[in-house]
Amino acid sequence: MSKAGLRQRPKGKEKNTYELSGDEKREEKWPYANGQLDPYAKAIGAAVVIVMTVLITYFRYQQYLRDIIITPIDSPLIIPANGSSPTVNPSRFWGTYRPQAYFGVKSRSKTSPVLGLMWMTQLTNQMPPPLRHWCDQGDGLESYVWQKHDGESFGVQEIKEKLYTIKTEFLKQPGGDHGGDWSAKISFIPKDPTRSVVVSSFFYLALDQDNGQLESKITKGRLTSVSGWHEDLGTFEVQMPNIAAAEGAKAGEKPQVKYSYFVSYAKQLDQLKDILVNGLKVEAWDKGRTQPYFSLSGRRVPRDVAGPNFMVKQVTAQLPFTMEVIYQSGSFVDRQEELSKEKFTAVMQSKEQEFDAKFEKVFLLAQRGYKVNEINFAKSALSNMLGGIGYFYGSSLVKSRYNTEPINYWEAPLYTAVPSRPFFPRGFLWDEGFHNMLIRMWNSDISKDIIGHWMDLMNTEGWIPREQILGTEARAKVPSEFVVQRNTNANPPTFFLPLQSLIKEMIQSNKPSDKAYLKALYPRLRTWFNYYNTTQKGDIPFTYRWHGRDPTLTKQLNPLTLTSGLDDYPRASHPTTDERHVDLRCWIALAAGVMRDIARSLGQEWQSYDDTHRLLTDNTLLDKLHWSPKAQQYSDWGLHTDKARLEKPKPPPNQHPSQRPQQMDTDKIRVILTEPSKQFVNAFGYVSLFPFLLKIVDAKSPKLDKILTDITDPTKLWTDFGLRSISRNSKFYGRFNTEHDPPYWRGPIWINMNYLSLSALHHYSSVEGPYKERAKTVYSSLRKNLVTNIFKEFERTGYIWENYNDKTGEGKGSHPFTGWSALVVLMMAETF
Repeated sequence: MSKAGLRQRPKGKEKNTYELSGDEKREEKWPYANGQLDPYAKAIGAAVVIVMTVLITYFRYQQYLRDIIITPIDSPLIIPANGSSPTVNPSRFWGTYRPQAYFGVKSRSKTSPVLGLMWMTQLTNQMPPPLRHWCDQGDGLESYVWQKHDGESFGVQEIKEKLYTIKTEFLKQPGGDHGGDWSAKISFIPKDPTRSVVVSSFFYLALDQDNGQLESKITKGRLTSVSGWHEDLGTFEVQMPNIAAAEGAKAGEKPQVKYSYFVSYAKQLDQLKDILVNGLKVEAWDKGRTQPYFSLSGRRVPRDVAGPNFMVKQVTAQLPFTMEVIYQSGSFVDRQEELSKEKFTAVMQSKEQEFDAKFEKVFLLAQRGYKVNEINFAKSALSNMLGGIGYFYGSSLVKSRYNTEPINYWEAPLYTAVPSRPFFPRGFLWDEGFHNMLIRMWNSDISKDIIGHWMDLMNTEGWIPREQILGTEARAKVPSEFVVQRNTNANPPTFFLPLQSLIKEMIQSNKPSDKAYLKALYPRLRTWFNYYNTTQKGDIPFTYRWHGRDPTLTKQLNPLTLTSGLDDYPRASHPTTDERHVDLRCWIALAAGVMRDIARSLGQEWQSYDDTHRLLTDNTLLDKLHWSPKAQQYSDWGLHTDKARLEKPKPPPNQHPSQRPQQMDTDKIRVILTEPSKQFVNAFGYVSLFPFLLKIVDAKSPKLDKILTDITDPTKLWTDFGLRSISRNSKFYGRFNTEHDPPYWRGPIWINMNYLSLSALHHYSSVEGPYKERAKTVYSSLRKNLVTNIFKEFERTGYIWENYNDKTGEGKGSHPFTGWSALVVLMMAETF
């Protein structure tokens, strides 16, 4: 209808209408009448507002739920943002913080330059010869061991190849505003001086994320130094002087030494080895040699980058030879003498003497009658723990039930020891509690630094990702299926083990710094404890269960419980929400006791922790929930059957073989022979011992006598090498959990659990009770068996191992494993 067909209604009419030009009139209502909304329109508008508000609130709440997992706890950091800076903590700013490398150095800057060593044996028939860089069991080295390392100022390591030994020495010198200077001396020493061996050493410097700049100094075709600038280091210089030609000379002979260099660009730090390999070229060593000689190809910098960030000096010579690397900070203006040559040797000797004196003062091994080689073994075990401390920066990949896809945790630093340099060069939450039982004895400040870094990774729920895979180098070492961390999954709160002693020390010290540390630590521990006490609780009061078990898996004989740390240890065969896990209950009991002590010392409410501790250590309640009358042992409880096995899947009936898919999955699957029922899971082993391991069993209880009988029974846990992880009588002893996964916690001897066993035996041998003398006898025998076997295997193989064979005592698994296996030092020192 056109505007011309309408005329305004005459004045005086009450209703708001238009008059039509024809005979028919139509009344039109306007939303506004007398300047006010029509009631119907008001209702619609209000409904729209309500719906929009509900939708916005809903979507905001959903986003809130998705973001909870990546929301930090609202509490002051224990380690302030600048807590690792050279101005606040200069003594630990630089270090051998790249445990995955055979020899690597970096600072505690989030984008620190990295320096390190690669090497290869030249003049072989391999094309090219193996290039060593990251620790790798496949390299087949005879050993690589930090002989002495104090965790802060120096370290001496020996790396043993078949034909020669590499000695790496690292030494720091304080001064300036950026962590001071440091130097490295790298010596290549032939095992047979009469045999000609030619080796190339590649020492490199690389920037991370282009946060700085590098400039090489080339003199007569040789890389002699690198000057640079970095946002956290200021200006610096790395000198790489030529080696002394006489070092490798036989009488009357001048050995041949060759130099080459490589100046290039690396997008990521995990690509350094590949880039270097691509920069190699083949040359003739001399006229008398037919084998190829590999050298670096000089400058190769892509045109599309601002400049080089990866520089390498290659030195190739007949052994023996020694090279030096001297890092000097531009802010160290009053340097009296550079840390090299005679100065380096003198300071290193002094550091080693200080280390030896402190080691004896702390552990008293000479006083206890140990021989020199046994003491040197213990020094190596401690030094490998300290030399395996790394500094990482990055974010974890995490997921909650509200996230459809994994998301990134916030970026953060982590200063932590690692279990194994070749296999697990990253942080593990439950391992680190055991690590710090040893580290705190050597240097409690390092332990407090480590624990503070871990606690600062806590989110608002009180959850800490149990495996820390931070940065490109760490991520490159982890299979993809283990990268994502889930916030429903906890890990044993083992930090409460070292905290028991550390908190007492800090309370007694009356130092302002310790009081400040405790004040910052307490709210995080409180939230952490609440996380365990709520998310991991069972369906009935005072019970707990590990999350993360998958009931849908068909290829596992017994679904893994990775979160407990005891991976394939047999739990209930059919995971349900009403499982009861005795080990987790004991961990919560331990945590409640420590929380009570710290709360009381800070004048906080502590009675609730004391109540929880009393309930969880009450033996009557514990026995009601976890003592199996049939097996006469402490046990888990759940939906379980022992009668299951792995079998090859059968093809569908009446199907011809030619009809089967070519890629048919033929892995064995679990077949249940007897339906499960609710019952105690009577697999006797480490889990059964937890009320004993964490000293919850009453010293007068007959159940303690039964435990002592069981652990000393050779048909159950006792061996000449330590306590095996599960009884030889168990149906799960030595059984594969899948067709391809050999037994892990189903027989082998693990040192962390044996350490807890010794600690418990030491406790029960020192408190009044009818089994005091028996506990003392068992303690002496078990301690002797453990120390003797670990030392014997170290002497035989050159390594401390992840676990030990319960029949032969042979070291097995990852090596070197100088995480919790290094607790042998505390066993020798009888420190629990």
